[in-house]
Amino acid sequence: MEKIEKTDAQWRAELPEDVFQVCRKKGTERPFTGEYYQEKGEGVYRCRCCGEALFESSTKYDSGSGWPSFYAPADEQALGVNRDTSHGMVREEVVCARCDAHLGHVFGDGPAPTGLRYCINSLSLTLDRKE
Repeated sequence: MEKIEKTDAQWRAELPEDVFQVCRKKGTERPFTGEYYQEKGEGVYRCRCCGEALFESSTKYDSGSGWPSFYAPADEQALGVNRDTSHGMVREEVVCARCDAHLGHVFGDGPAPTGLRYCINSLSLTLDRKE
């Protein structure tokens, strides 16, 4: 996978402001408001910044958290995980391995078979719908 590196100015010119704030400045959309929170369609969820395949719709589930949740990535190498100590918490931030876009966080309270909950901002995703 070829790494994509751009300046904040380049990303800002390419992305809508709300997407820029979440993906490049590690923001979070309000719970229960995202475009894909209740999405049931089939397909592949891709990084909004670079198009990398991140999650299959078959791994999406309703966690009740207010954000799209998945129990496994499409490919382990598509994601990076960083320690996040912001807001007085210790969490695991999930980023796109190709462009370092902030996606959300991963928690150890998900369903089988992985026990993981990838809690992802809708603004960091696009859904490539299965026809």
